[in-house]
Amino acid sequence: MAAATPERVRQLVAPAVERTGLVLEDVAVVGTGPRTVVRVTVDLTEDDAAELDLDRVALVHQAVSEALDDADVPSGPYTLEVSSPDVARPLTQRRHYVRAVGRSVRLRLDDGSEVVGRLDRVDGPADDTVAVVVPVTSPGKGRRPVEGPPQQVPVHRVVDGRVEVDLKGLGPVEEPGPDGEDVAGTGTGDDERGEA
Repeated sequence: MAAATPERVRQLVAPAVERTGLVLEDVAVVGTGPRTVVRVTVDLTEDDAAELDLDRVALVHQAVSEALDDADVPSGPYTLEVSSPDVARPLTQRRHYVRAVGRSVRLRLDDGSEVVGRLDRVDGPADDTVAVVVPVTSPGKGRRPVEGPPQQVPVHRVVDGRVEVDLKGLGPVEEPGPDGEDVAGTGTGDDERGEA
């Protein structure tokens, strides 16, 4: 029986993840004994246009669990967590950039400069990938954003690439009042007598 190192777990679960049509992104093993937690992060392949929904995560969870149990790694009880990468994950591989097309990105380059804008497309093979970013600047409240000319950024020059999360379009957050209703009063529309 082998130790539950991240390398050993990766070796065991990679084929199971691949059989489900997903990519093994990361493996972590935390704790020891009955408090061992195995964290497996999976992602879609570059050409998979579907969403990584709960059904697919449940399918890969079952496959990973069977692979670990068959090898008795880790030995004894453990908790298995299977998830998709969070939005803050760095863009490090071509498929990360492909999945981010259409989203706002911030790319810090090896010369210290930054390129910020909408990722328009990804060109080239894995070893010579170019991200085409359209810079977008906001001239001020109530004005349309201005797009600049597309910039071609060789991915090998990116030292830190991230998707920018834009929460501006969500609107104001409603705070609950003392009676539990939101301040704007957008409850059910019924008054206390149950009438509209």
